[in-house]
Amino acid sequence: MTERMKPLALTGFTATSCLGLGLDATLAALRARHTGLAPCAFESVVLDTYVGEVPGVDHSPLPVEFTDYECRNNRLAHLGLAQDGFAASVRHCAARVGAERVGVFLGTSTSGILETELAYRGRDAASGALPTEFRYRGAHNTFSLAAFVREALQLTGPAVVISSACSSSAKVFASAQRALAAGLIDAAVVGGVDSLCLTTLYGFHSLQLVSRLPCRPFDAARDGISIGEAAAFALLERPDAVDATLLLLGTGESSDAYHMSAPHPQGRGAGAAMLQALESAGLTSADIDYINFHGTATPSNDESEARAVAAVLGSETPGSSTKGATGHTLGAAGALEAVICALALRHDFMPAGVNTAAVDPALKVNYLRDNLPGRVTHVMSNSFGFGGSNCSLIFGKRGRGS
Repeated sequence: MTERMKPLALTGFTATSCLGLGLDATLAALRARHTGLAPCAFESVVLDTYVGEVPGVDHSPLPVEFTDYECRNNRLAHLGLAQDGFAASVRHCAARVGAERVGVFLGTSTSGILETELAYRGRDAASGALPTEFRYRGAHNTFSLAAFVREALQLTGPAVVISSACSSSAKVFASAQRALAAGLIDAAVVGGVDSLCLTTLYGFHSLQLVSRLPCRPFDAARDGISIGEAAAFALLERPDAVDATLLLLGTGESSDAYHMSAPHPQGRGAGAAMLQALESAGLTSADIDYINFHGTATPSNDESEARAVAAVLGSETPGSSTKGATGHTLGAAGALEAVICALALRHDFMPAGVNTAAVDPALKVNYLRDNLPGRVTHVMSNSFGFGGSNCSLIFGKRGRGS
């Protein structure tokens, strides 16, 4: 039996993706059922596919004091931190509890690997040495994301980066919750940042997982993912210390280790994570009003998730994958979709699954192709990664059964 967790308040959150910079742009695009996916024109890539590129990243260098962290991934992080007054919210929190009592828990899959890719092009022809200006520690190193964000926000508490593929920035919510429960910190900046790079675009293409068209989650003709990029953050605090409406109520994690890149056909690990999230939130399947599917638009992922959802929640709970709008933002997907769930709660609004023309009748779920307004009290967000690294999160509203 999973122990019921104490809820945590979301006292600030923000998201930047191909849908736009910040919450207003994100919500407007979701309401309008727009997609941010466009034909790939990233760097030197010559693949026939669509991507979700954030405009302006390449023209937004870091301030001079952060030169050691200069890379596209940290540029995207910096751009994301500047939206929706998020940095100010963190500063106010740190002033109240102490900068050393605010932890940083972030997810990414490739960090600043693009810097290494570009450096490899410029290696010395004779020795193979990388250019002297290349900075592995501040750019490519996975921890550079947390080191940069902690410094940019002037925090001195513990910092962690989780890199568990596409569940990375969902799992940070669970990690931060455990640190808060243990009394190690009093607040946490959680989130994820992943940026476009050659490794993921060509890597997923080599696995034959990339669609030529904008991805179509849960569609009968779905044939692969569209890769995107994003920076999404949230500030978690104990609800007895702040006045906040939105809450993190439950987390569930599992590792089924069925296959390196394919999910368990029956969704065994996915179902286990969902059940654990329900138990930790003290909720039943009937309490969930909306589910944000992991929904990558690959045939095997959507099929296994649909089986897990049907087994745990039944076939009536409304849900959608927002990856048709944002693309699959990999290590940032969990945080981005957590923010979308927070918007759903705040505005009593369930977003449609963009690009999906005909839901696969073999997938026994209630998949939304149109926006659905209505009372939203509890939402579940699923994030499943390579190797069977699974995470489900449950968010809710204070005063509505929470």
